[in-house]
Amino acid sequence: MEPIIGNPAGAEAAAGLIVDTTTQTFARDVIEASREVPVIVDFWAPWCGPCKQLTPVLENAVKAARGAVKLVKMNIDEHPAVAQQLRIQSIPAVYAFKNGQPVDGFMGALPESQVKAFIASLAGDTGPSPAEELVAMGREAYEAGDLSRAAQAFAQAVQEEPGNPAAVAGLARCYIDAGDLDRARQTLSLVRPDGRNDPDFAAAEAALSLAEKAGDLGDIEELRAKLDANPKDHQARFDLAMALNARGDKEGAVDELLIIVEYDRNWNDQAARKQLVELFDAYGPKHEATLSGRRRLSSILFS
Repeated sequence: MEPIIGNPAGAEAAAGLIVDTTTQTFARDVIEASREVPVIVDFWAPWCGPCKQLTPVLENAVKAARGAVKLVKMNIDEHPAVAQQLRIQSIPAVYAFKNGQPVDGFMGALPESQVKAFIASLAGDTGPSPAEELVAMGREAYEAGDLSRAAQAFAQAVQEEPGNPAAVAGLARCYIDAGDLDRARQTLSLVRPDGRNDPDFAAAEAALSLAEKAGDLGDIEELRAKLDANPKDHQARFDLAMALNARGDKEGAVDELLIIVEYDRNWNDQAARKQLVELFDAYGPKHEATLSGRRRLSSILFS
């Protein structure tokens, strides 16, 4: 399974939606253009760290709007006159223009959700973006067990919207399940900076960590034999839980760790409880193993 992540598929289509402007071309690129479609102006500078975080978020959101808005970028170090006229005192600064007039805006690097809401207020409901549609296709294929088709869909989503955390996480999951942990790690490094706290991305990181720990845990039957001889061999039971998880038996892994917590919650500096939390992060909050496991863990800890 080797999906190739090449040049973004949406780059050519986005070429007319995202442009750089100058003092001389501002009237054409913004004032005149905004009489046909809302134009968002991103005032930035090369030395501005928050600008570097915000600009790719703006670009992806504008691409997702499918032509309902345009993005114009202005380097205020090279072209300060317009920013001075608008009395911009800090950057990043974003202004929206309609019919030749500024109508809305914000200062600072807003999170992706707020940027999308800002653009939606200008563009209206444009439906799911191409990247979002591809991520949905990838999830459907992944849940059906078709790793190859899922990986292709997630890879196309990353091409369409570079750094998309859900797409990056989905592709990494495919590599993890295929046993290619190096490529999974490389894929996770593609996420954009503001996507590192995304729940899908966090779950994929946790899944990779678990897969790396499962490298050499021994034979499952040998571990079960150890437990038959000594049910309180917590290390053998812990290793069994990790081996079961590596085999895809999530419920079995949770069961074994809960037994350790019930026997001795403080064993090895609460290693079983901590590992359960990591498993729940990897499985996601809606997985049945997470829901059931959390309930049972709470019952044990607070009984």
